Amino acid sequence: MKILVRNGRVIDPASGRDEVTDLSIAAGRIVAIGQANADFNASRSIDATGCVVAPGLVDLAARLREPGHEHEGMLESELNAAAAGGVTSLVCPPDTDPTLDEPGLVEMLKFRARKLSLCRLFPLGALTRGLGGEVLTEMAELTEAGCVGFSQAEVAVRDTLVLMRALQYAATFGYTVWLRPQDGWLGQGVAASGAVATRLGLSGVPVAAETIALQMILELVRTTGARVHLCRLSSAAGIALLRRAKAEGLPVTADVSINSLHLTDVDIGFFNAAMRLTPPLRQGADRAALREALADGTLDALVSDHTPVDADEKNLPFGEAEPGATGLELLLSLALKWGTEAGLSLPATLARVTSEPVRVLGDALGSLASSAGRLVEGGVADVCVFDPEATWTVVPGALRSQGRHTPFAFDATGMALPGRVKATLVAGTVAYEAG
Repeated sequence: MKILVRNGRVIDPASGRDEVTDLSIAAGRIVAIGQANADFNASRSIDATGCVVAPGLVDLAARLREPGHEHEGMLESELNAAAAGGVTSLVCPPDTDPTLDEPGLVEMLKFRARKLSLCRLFPLGALTRGLGGEVLTEMAELTEAGCVGFSQAEVAVRDTLVLMRALQYAATFGYTVWLRPQDGWLGQGVAASGAVATRLGLSGVPVAAETIALQMILELVRTTGARVHLCRLSSAAGIALLRRAKAEGLPVTADVSINSLHLTDVDIGFFNAAMRLTPPLRQGADRAALREALADGTLDALVSDHTPVDADEKNLPFGEAEPGATGLELLLSLALKWGTEAGLSLPATLARVTSEPVRVLGDALGSLASSAGRLVEGGVADVCVFDPEATWTVVPGALRSQGRHTPFAFDATGMALPGRVKATLVAGTVAYEAG
């Protein structure tokens, strides 16, 4: 199908393009930005007047819950949620059931996602078998099956020798290891250590749980030269360590979740289980440091940390509730909200959810590396059309995700969010259209 996206504000953060013009799409590619060729006859037209035409969002952290947790999320429901949120590419961690530690499981997941044509799926393979932290997986075979990196998800590798050998192997073949720095012993609480956790009688997770693990990871990076992506940093102290590592030239990148960027432990209120998240919400000074680090580029990307949770697992006392929240449909709006509050331009804001995540993925994207997260002639037609002036409120029951729990529900926060997705195109196919 040939599609003409007319009269929108076309923004490509990677190239600096920002102009009101047309976008012509054919055979899954962008064939022209601006005046189309005379022989281009569109079979469908999308009026983008007053809207922004941007690259499709790239989310580096979204759990889809399949296989093994279909009662919490099905591949179809979560990819529909991604399309509704303007997300055209996402990375999913390996903590499914069974774990993504076999090539056949990865191939099956990617095949099912391709058949749905709703969003590009890039799985992370398990770093160790069953995420047990003892035996390394066959990274070469998992890479051939389609994995873009290797992760332990939320499971810490307590054996430092195993982690060092994993990084040595990854460095040899140029693979990226994705790690969330959290000490396996100190990180067993349910809320961030501090006045709120103490007042509520909740077991705490100290900042040291992040910084001890982070210093160990950075020291192993110095030793092995491995490329590491640090997932969902949550503390000001962690940001300080990251700044020093980047200044030193270590091959590390990092992201932050929409939850940590906008919320603090005070939002837990009176044991609101919707605020039971991993990593736990920290204090206002930590949030301020995260927001500043994302603005100045110390943090490379903003992620949804989408984790749909079943109602039976969430509607429990705070300490017993399963951590997680739905986020795919909120990523764009919460990025825009942060960008406005930080005084950033719209292209700079969008870069944190488009071109910068692609830079993190790098060569692992293969042929897509040159055009994913971008709007470029000849590149893939992954496009998000949204109205930047529209506002909306989060009503959990109206979300497309199977997980309906979010800390940003209007009835709990009174928060109105900016920006509303009007259409999402994946490889030139309309995956979502509002109304």
